[in-house]
Amino acid sequence: MCVAAGEKVAILGANGCGKSTLLKLLDGLYFPSQGELFAFGQRLSEAAFQDEVFHFAFRRQVGLLFQDSDVQLFSPSVWDEVAFAPLQMGLGKDEVVERVESALKTLRIESLRERAPHRLSGGEKKRVALASLLSLDPAVWLMDEPTAGLDPRSAAWLDDFIYDQGEHGRTIVIATHDLGLVESITERVYLFDEQHQITAEGPTDEILSNHALLVACNLVPGHIHTRETRKRAATHLMDDNPPPHDASIG
Repeated sequence: MCVAAGEKVAILGANGCGKSTLLKLLDGLYFPSQGELFAFGQRLSEAAFQDEVFHFAFRRQVGLLFQDSDVQLFSPSVWDEVAFAPLQMGLGKDEVVERVESALKTLRIESLRERAPHRLSGGEKKRVALASLLSLDPAVWLMDEPTAGLDPRSAAWLDDFIYDQGEHGRTIVIATHDLGLVESITERVYLFDEQHQITAEGPTDEILSNHALLVACNLVPGHIHTRETRKRAATHLMDDNPPPHDASIG
């Protein structure tokens, strides 16, 4: 698997296929027991992250959006949450304030600045988590099921936001089973099967047009029952198994 700078790539697969684990490996939170991972020409390993120069540079360039925002948010207020990454980078006070205010405005959460993140709605938490990445301004955005738990309006807004980040040259890697999100944002897909293996790779339109492949990976149903087909099936069942003439009870 290889992702080039500036690409918009989907890691597509059903629940439990290993998408989230792969993102955490790419973010240097886990390390592989087999195989190797490289980022920016450097092998990702525990030893590599013990080098402060590499550690700082990597964390500056790569940001991960967790599927569950409650896992990501920990500060006492939204402002503190969004300011955390720039402060860890050692930026001056004026630049930290500028980055935080810009992120709050972009995510339309200025009114939440004094609120405690754990008291926000699911959609608001997602925006705060995104703002905390935006204030870091990483070159690579790793996103785990970014539209999970969002209502249609919020999901559509987030779709536009992610697309805009890609248009600004950021590398986008999205782990999801949301085919609509994949179709509207990504250029290329790595498809995982339920045995945790990459079973296909290619342009987004090519992968999404292969219905048999999507069915095999449990991303779309093999057939869809409608109200009418269920009625017809029930009628055939009754024809094949007519009730006895005396169906009285007692």
